[in-house]
Amino acid sequence: MFLMAGLVMLMLGACSGKKVSPDEIRVVLDWTPNTNHTGLYVALEKGWFAEEGLSVTIMQPPEGGALLLLSSDSAEFAVDVQEAMGPAIAKDRDALPVQAVAAIISHNTSGIMSLKKSNILRPADLEDMRFASWDTPLVTAIIRDIVENDGGDFSKVKMISNFATDAFSALEIDIDAVWIYYAWDGIAAESQGIDINYIDFGTENPCFDFYTPVLTANTNWLKNNPETAKKFLKATSRGYNFAIENPHEAAEILLKHAPELDKDLVMRSQEYLADKYRDGALRWGEIDPVRWGNFYRWMFENGLLEKDISEGGFTNEYLP
Repeated sequence: MFLMAGLVMLMLGACSGKKVSPDEIRVVLDWTPNTNHTGLYVALEKGWFAEEGLSVTIMQPPEGGALLLLSSDSAEFAVDVQEAMGPAIAKDRDALPVQAVAAIISHNTSGIMSLKKSNILRPADLEDMRFASWDTPLVTAIIRDIVENDGGDFSKVKMISNFATDAFSALEIDIDAVWIYYAWDGIAAESQGIDINYIDFGTENPCFDFYTPVLTANTNWLKNNPETAKKFLKATSRGYNFAIENPHEAAEILLKHAPELDKDLVMRSQEYLADKYRDGALRWGEIDPVRWGNFYRWMFENGLLEKDISEGGFTNEYLP
C-alpha cells in the first residue's frame, strides 16, 4: 500500500519456526500497519480472538516477504497479494505450501495515478511518459496489455523501476505516472487537495480485478488445524465487519496500535475501505472462483506462470 523505497522491515515478534500450540496464531503482515490490516487489529483489541481461545501475535514481514515466512512454518497466516502468490505456487517443484483463505478487499483498488496537468486520461496516454512501479515481469505485462489494448505503443512508455516514498514530489519532478493503491495514495491526494487522474486496472481489463490483498495460510497447518483456522477467521471476519460498520472507531483502534500513522489519512482511508472490504460479496472474505481463475489464466497465457493454476490457490471453506 505504501510506495517502496528500500525500506528495511524489522520483525515484531518471534519468527524462528519454533513449534507453537494450536491455539497460538502468528500473523505476518505484508507491509507496515495500514488500513488493509484494520480488521485484524480490531479483532485483537476487542478480544474476539481471545473469545475463540486464540492467542494471536501480529508481526511485520522480514525483508524476504511474508510468503516465505509462512511457508517455513514461522507463521500460520500472512497478508499477501494474489499476484505474488501465483509464481510461488505454480510450480512442479519447490512450490510454496500456501493458500488464500480470505479476500481482505473484495475488488482490486490499485491503478495508475498522475497529476491532472499531465493529461494522462487513458492507458494510451502513457506513450512518452515516465511510469514508475516495481521492476517485475508482471508489471511490464499489465502495462503492455492496457496500453496496447487502448491502441497505444508500449515501446514508447518509459518504464522507471524505482520511485520515491513521496509519490507527489516524484510526480512533480521525476516521473509522470505511478502505480498506487487508491485506499492510501489516492486518498492522500484527495486529503491534500491534489488534482489527479486515475486509471483503474480492473476497469481497463476485467482480468486485472484480482484480489489484493488476501489473507493466506500455510496449507499443511490448515490440514492439521481446520477448526482453529475457522475460529481465527470467525474473529477476523468480525473485525472487518466491525470496520465496515464503524470506520471511525476502527480507525482509532488501528492508530492505537500504529500511532506513527497520519490520523487524518487513516480516517479518510478507513471511510473509503468501509465500502470496499465486502463490496459486492455475500460475506467478508469471499473469493469468486471465476475472477480468481481469470487472472491466473491470464498470467499463464502471458508466460508469467509455469503452469495453469486457475482453479487453485484459494479456498472459502474456513470462512464463517
